[in-house]
Amino acid sequence: MQHNEVEPEETPASGVVAVHDELVRLVRQLVAGDRPPVGSPTFAQHSLLSFVARNPGCRATQISDAFGVHRSTVSRQLRGCIDEGWVHAEPGPLRSGHPLSLTDGGVAVLAGADARRVEEVRDRVASWSDGEIAAFARHLRKFRQGGDTDHDNIGDDTRA
Repeated sequence: MQHNEVEPEETPASGVVAVHDELVRLVRQLVAGDRPPVGSPTFAQHSLLSFVARNPGCRATQISDAFGVHRSTVSRQLRGCIDEGWVHAEPGPLRSGHPLSLTDGGVAVLAGADARRVEEVRDRVASWSDGEIAAFARHLRKFRQGGDTDHDNIGDDTRA
């Protein structure tokens, strides 16, 4: 007796599961993917550098609040960025944190990382039509914004 495998019927629920699974894979790839070239920021450092670039004088507590992570996580990433010479911490009261700014080296490394990330995207969509790329961007934006107006600005930094 022969059993024919039947493809599962595509349902809205299975489509949602497929979207979820691809998002999980994408996030894992972004966060834990290939090691950045020597002298380049990790994904987490890149996010931190982008925030400091947009918010000169910010403090680690503000980054922690904006990213929704514990301050110790930010401090660890920040220490790496300071040690690399990308971020400068101004003198200030320890309790409220030190005002942060990018060094010239930090500005340069951020620009280089931004350019590499854009090139990575360009390579991945090289065989797509302009219409497919525009539609993909629209769908991603629509998905990111969802119906939650309280979080419309989260993720608006295109460099992180």
